[in-house]
Parts: sequence; C-alpha cells; structure tokens
Amino acid sequence: MSQAITGKTVVITGAGGVLCSEFARHIARIGGKVALLNRTLSKVEKIAEEIVAEGGIAKPYQVDVLDKAGLKSVHARVLADFGPCDILINGAGGNRDEANTTLEYHEKEIDPALRSFFNLNDEAIQGVFNLNFLGTFLPTQEFTTDMVGREGCCILNVSSMASFNPLTKVLGYSAAKAAVNNLTEWLAVHFSHVGIRVNALAPGFFATAQNKNLLFDKDGNFTARSKKIIDGTPMGRFGVPQDLLGTVQYLIDSNASGFVTGVIIPVDGGFSAYAGV
Repeated sequence: MSQAITGKTVVITGAGGVLCSEFARHIARIGGKVALLNRTLSKVEKIAEEIVAEGGIAKPYQVDVLDKAGLKSVHARVLADFGPCDILINGAGGNRDEANTTLEYHEKEIDPALRSFFNLNDEAIQGVFNLNFLGTFLPTQEFTTDMVGREGCCILNVSSMASFNPLTKVLGYSAAKAAVNNLTEWLAVHFSHVGIRVNALAPGFFATAQNKNLLFDKDGNFTARSKKIIDGTPMGRFGVPQDLLGTVQYLIDSNASGFVTGVIIPVDGGFSAYAGV
C-alpha cells in the first residue's frame, strides 16, 4: 500500500491497453480506487474483474475520449461510484498505418503505390493527432474540475520517446506526442497555483498490440526495424509494462514527487542517450 495513493480515485483512460491495464492493476494493489475508461467495454470489464478478484477496487466505464458528452456522463458516474477524481492518467492514444510513410527516406523515384509524404492521408494524420492530443486534452478538461484546490491531486500523461526523437515513417504519431509534451508543460504551469501537478511518462520501445506488426514478422521473429531499435537501445531489449510501474507510482505519489511538475520522464533503456557510436 502507498499512503499517498490509498483511497484515492484514479481515473485511467485507455485502460484496456497493454500498458495502462498494468498501471491499473498496480495502482489497485497499492490502494487506489481505479476507474477504468476505455472505448471497448469488454476489455476493461475483464480487467476490473481481475482486480476485484485480487481484493482491489475497480470499475469499468465505456467512453470515447473524443466524445465530450460521453466524458461528462462517465464523470458523473465516477463521482457517484468513487467520489471526485484525485489522479488522472491519460493513457488513451495510438497510431494508424495510413499516417505513416512506407519508406524511411524520400528518394527521387518512388513507386507511386507506396505512401510517401506527398500522398499521406490528411484525415489519418488528423485522426492520430486528435486521438493523442485531444484525447489527452478533453479528459483533462473534464476531470480536472474535481482537483482544483484539493491536496495531492495530479495528472499523468502518456507520451512517447517519438516526441523527442521523431521516428522515421511515423509522422502523425511523433508530432502528436510532441504536442502532448507541450500540453503537459503548459498545464503544469497553468495549474501550479491550485495544487495540481502535471507530468508525463515517455516510454521507449515496448512490444504492444499497437506496434506488433512493425516489430515482429508473422513467425514472431524480429523485423529489420526491430533489429535497428535493439541496436540503438543500450540495454538491448524491448521494454515490458512492469518497467514503467516504478516511474508511474513515483509521479502520482505526492509524498514522493510533491515538488515535481512539468517533466516528461523517458523510460527507454537508454535509447535517447545513445548516439549510435
């Protein structure tokens, strides 16, 4: 149990995902009351059942983080079930293949059937930006109303190492996560007088459902891109969700990080520190 988190209402968006579901389990184990928000209800229903079976407190809620009315409705239900939100973890996000170029570099002659910068789908780019940026902004706008003037409240955004070092091919997602970093810093300053801390976690390369097809072939072997990633990661492996839990707990625990706000912490096995030589 954590004294600063026990009994707190912790709202997690994207809670059905590989990383955020692990955050939810860990936070429940250390005493948090976890509201699991996800677009697909069945995913968080299963996670809530597992948490409750372990003796934790959790409930599932279906909502699209881009639906303002839906967020308001879910907020009212969370208030009735658990009380006001103390900690918000903005974990909803993701990428779309159509927002990526096919090749890492533009050459003078490229097969027009491939996705180049010049024929990227602007709707896909906008969709990825909306999901990651507005999908962080809108839940924050809704749930932060509970936090103003109360002690021990905070927001944790989920960014990416792509926000610092934009990944080849991955245009939309890299730009959107860079915007999340800027939003994190802006919010940290904006809410500093009313006791709300705002920070972000920037995972490096983790094998999740989102990037499975980029990292592994149909036989489960590393792709050429995976090998480049591993070669550029000094610790020589992909991250696993458990690698993030200590940083998550630190950033949401007001006793441990009460003077920390406006930071984006990389958890990347040294990827951002390595120059390649």
